[in-house]
Amino acid sequence: MKTIDFHCDTMLRIMESSEGAGLKENDFQVDIGKLQRGQILAQFFALFFELDVIQDKKKSPFDHTMEMLEGFEGELKKNSEVIALAKGIEDLERNEKAEKISAFLTIEEGEAMEGSLDKLQHFYQKGVRLITLTWNHENQIGFPNIRYKSRDRGLKPFGKEVVEAMNHLGMLIDVSHLSDGGFWDVAKISKEPFIASHSNARSVKVHPRNLSDEMLKALGNAGGVTGINFAHYFLSDDSISKIEAMLKHMRHIINVAGIEALVLGTDFDGISGNLEIENIGEIQRLITAMEKEGFTTKEIEHITHKNGSRIIGEVLG
Repeated sequence: MKTIDFHCDTMLRIMESSEGAGLKENDFQVDIGKLQRGQILAQFFALFFELDVIQDKKKSPFDHTMEMLEGFEGELKKNSEVIALAKGIEDLERNEKAEKISAFLTIEEGEAMEGSLDKLQHFYQKGVRLITLTWNHENQIGFPNIRYKSRDRGLKPFGKEVVEAMNHLGMLIDVSHLSDGGFWDVAKISKEPFIASHSNARSVKVHPRNLSDEMLKALGNAGGVTGINFAHYFLSDDSISKIEAMLKHMRHIINVAGIEALVLGTDFDGISGNLEIENIGEIQRLITAMEKEGFTTKEIEHITHKNGSRIIGEVLG
C-alpha cells in the first residue's frame, strides 16, 4: 500500500558520509531502492543539524542549512528519473502519475532562520514546506521538551511571528521537539492545521517528546496529525522497537484524537538500535501487522497516505 513518511534524517547521514554515500543507494535506512520497495508515495526529508555541533565548526545555522539544501538538490537531480521535489498536492499527484517518489523538503531546527523572516521567505522560495520549530536546544523561536527542562515555557516573540508567517506562506508548522508551552502557543495562534511529524502518545509511553492526551485532542481538533515515531524509547520500555508497540500507540491516538489525526513519521536515519522494521523498505511489514490486528482497509489508507495527502492539500495547497 502506498505510504507517506513525514520524517527522516537521511540528508545529514549523506552529507556526513566519508564514503560519498548518495540517495540512490547507501547503507542507511532510506535510499531510492528502499523507498521503492516500501511503496513510498512521498518522503519528507529533513535538513537537520545540532546547534552546538555547527557552532563548534564555526558555521552559521543559515549557511549550514543552505549547504545541506544544495546537497539535497544535487541528489534529486542525480535521481530525477525516479524522485522529484514536491511543494504541494498538485506536485504530489503529478509525481504519482509519473511513477516518481515525491520528496518534500523540511528543516529540523528553526534556528536556521537566525531570527529573520526574510530567511524564512528564502527557504520557502527554495522549496522548504515544513519546519520543526526546535530541536533539543533553545533557539530564537522557543524551547525544546528535552527532559521537561523547559516544559511550560512558550514561544518567544519571534516564534509567534514565525507561526503567523508560516500560516501566511502555506508551510507546515511542526511541533515535534517543542516544549508543552510552545505547543499550546502554536495551537492558540495557528489558523491552519499543524503537525507533530514524529511524536507518539505520552499516555502509552511517558516521554517528554511524546504528546499528552490533551495535546493529541487539540491537534486532532485543529485538523492536524502526528506521525508514529519508530524509535524504541518513544514506543515502550523495551530496548527493541517493536511493531506491537507501534500498534498500541496507533490505537490510542485514534481513540483520543480520531483516525484523521494519525500518520507515519519513522525518524529513520535519526534512530538506531534494534528495530523490527529496520528501514523504509520494510514498511509494508507494519501494514501487514495492522491488517492482522484488525485495522480496516479504510483505517489503514487514512494512516498510510490519505491523512497525509489531506493536510498537504489543506496547508501547502
